[in-house]
Amino acid sequence: MRVTVAGAGIIGLSCAHRLAEAGHDVVLAAAAPPGETTSAVAGGVLYPPVRRPDARIVRWTAATLAVLRDQDAPGVRFRRGRVLLAPGAPDPWWLTAMTDPVRDGDRLDFTTALVDTPVYLDWLLNRVNALGVRIEYRPLTSLDGLGPVVNAAGLGAGRLAGDDSMVPVGGQVVHLADPGLPGFAVDESGPGATYVIPHGTHVVCGGTEEPGRGDTEPNPGVTAGIVRRARELEPRLAGARVLRSLVGLRPFRREVRLERTGDVVHCYGHGGAGITLAWGCAADVAGLVSGS
Repeated sequence: MRVTVAGAGIIGLSCAHRLAEAGHDVVLAAAAPPGETTSAVAGGVLYPPVRRPDARIVRWTAATLAVLRDQDAPGVRFRRGRVLLAPGAPDPWWLTAMTDPVRDGDRLDFTTALVDTPVYLDWLLNRVNALGVRIEYRPLTSLDGLGPVVNAAGLGAGRLAGDDSMVPVGGQVVHLADPGLPGFAVDESGPGATYVIPHGTHVVCGGTEEPGRGDTEPNPGVTAGIVRRARELEPRLAGARVLRSLVGLRPFRREVRLERTGDVVHCYGHGGAGITLAWGCAADVAGLVSGS
């Protein structure tokens, strides 16, 4: 059947890919190309940066990691790293999806994928094009009249669904030159997470969580604070050059909405976990579109 996918971020592209593979005639409609979406700003370390106990998230994470292992795509590297937990915190509920986890006190070490999101999104867009998906860059004001449609439009998905539970959560990151870091580091022991995610040419350092933020202009004071925290977490960044600062608006909902309502399959509200959950969600979306 002909299916329209609304949204060209990691969720929309992954859904379009799975639907085209299943033999559907897919049109992807989006207000902006993948490189201009929030997905392109993401740090790109695959584990669920959400504190929402949802059994589906573990399954979606494991499925996404399995796909990335098989794809051998540019911008994707599997690396071991560490997460520092709050003192005395239990094992995270998502830990079963990770490879070779080891806990030492409040430190967790495991292997996962690091995704240089602009590089990967560009590759995925080319893959989608090769499968015959037609791309139309145009704003959508309604899902009416589109026939079977997947609502994966990120922040715009709530408006298209008439769902006011979606809120933007701002996240500022800083790119530093990569001095050759072997793995990632995340500190979750404090009130906000600090992370260092190396991608070969640059390191994505963060971050912030700003519910309700509506602009994407980096704050110089926040940039300085992120750089300071990142260098405390990873001293090898002490002399690394600051390359740029970016802001993304995460599409947050208390629970990811993935369900079919009539001719519409909704898939939105992933917050900062879109990269982590994309392929697992896309498989469920394809099943709902096909009626299974």
